[in-house]
Amino acid sequence: MEVQDHIATANEFLEAADREFAAGDQLQGSEKLWGAAAHALLSVAMERGWPGHNHQAMRTAVQRLVDEYNDPGILAGFLSAEKFHRNFYHYFMEEFEYPVDRQVVRDFVARLNRIRNTPLA
Repeated sequence: MEVQDHIATANEFLEAADREFAAGDQLQGSEKLWGAAAHALLSVAMERGWPGHNHQAMRTAVQRLVDEYNDPGILAGFLSAEKFHRNFYHYFMEEFEYPVDRQVVRDFVARLNRIRNTPLA
């Protein structure tokens, strides 16, 4: 996949997550949110020539971005996305968590879009 493919997939997964949650399918909605976050992160990592095609490489990319931008919100977004990924397998989240964490993941994807569209200094 190319950078643009990851961007398109992230956006498609955000829309799919909304549909799944609206239909009451928290498990599929959870996994789609994880997918959106992962593909958005992959787009940034690929653009910068960083590895990113396994979970540890994604965690490293997140830490690099947090350090570079001094933005702990990047880490918070990734951790919420990971929470949704775990929820897909273990279905442990409470109803009140979904709207809050969904917004955190959306903000994470938006942050990555801004980062990707900002030239490196």
